[in-house]
Amino acid sequence: MFPRLFDKQNRGLLLDLVVFLANIFLMRAITGYFLRLIAAADKENGLAQFALLITAIGMWVLPAAGAILKRWHFAERKKARQWHDTKLGGCLFNPIFYFCLNLVLISAINAGVSQIFFPRANDTAAVFVPMVIGGLILTIIQTVIIYRYFSPPKKPPSWEFLKSRESELLGDICLFVNMLLFQIGWNMFSFAGLGRPSGVTEFLGRLFFLCFLALLIYFPPRMFYLAEDIDRPRTWLTMLLANSPVIWHLLIGSSQNNWT
Repeated sequence: MFPRLFDKQNRGLLLDLVVFLANIFLMRAITGYFLRLIAAADKENGLAQFALLITAIGMWVLPAAGAILKRWHFAERKKARQWHDTKLGGCLFNPIFYFCLNLVLISAINAGVSQIFFPRANDTAAVFVPMVIGGLILTIIQTVIIYRYFSPPKKPPSWEFLKSRESELLGDICLFVNMLLFQIGWNMFSFAGLGRPSGVTEFLGRLFFLCFLALLIYFPPRMFYLAEDIDRPRTWLTMLLANSPVIWHLLIGSSQNNWT
């Protein structure tokens, strides 16, 4: 397995392992700093507000960029391997879920833009209505770009770079960074200060809910690779493994909101 870890068809496995190691060694500390950033933004710190806006824009833009950069390469591998979409994949890769997620992100972006650039006019219809309509249109376009990734292009891309090895590598970087940004949001749950389970029933109920929530948060940035390895039993295990450090913190609870 390890000599082939960096093969293109194993990018999903590599992503799961990267996230697992990041959640063990780095992510809680990074999330702690991110929470301080949010606190500073609440105190009208302009630099902190701008940093949060850039983060939200990154979470919104990176998957679309990754889809464009990797689409040709994914289609070529799919054609070479002659595999077909599974029924499970047809259910999971539904654009409605991603569209709703994108609406949440674009709402956060609109709020950040209005707060930073239109602080005195963000409640007026002249600013609010165009931003809402524009955000909706952009979200539709972005969702279409993302889900075109799963359909083979009718002709080779006119930009030669999109057929190069560097294009797919850059696309992988976009998707990996996007996943890590999502993991910051996932790790924020572990700072909620949940108490320890009162018994076996609460423990099992919390375990089921957390596993479901983990997959719900993990799926959107992971689905590009899941399209290639959804038929591998180990995929679901490595996805669960990637989220296990956060699940463990939430499962056992904590008496303090720290990251030590």
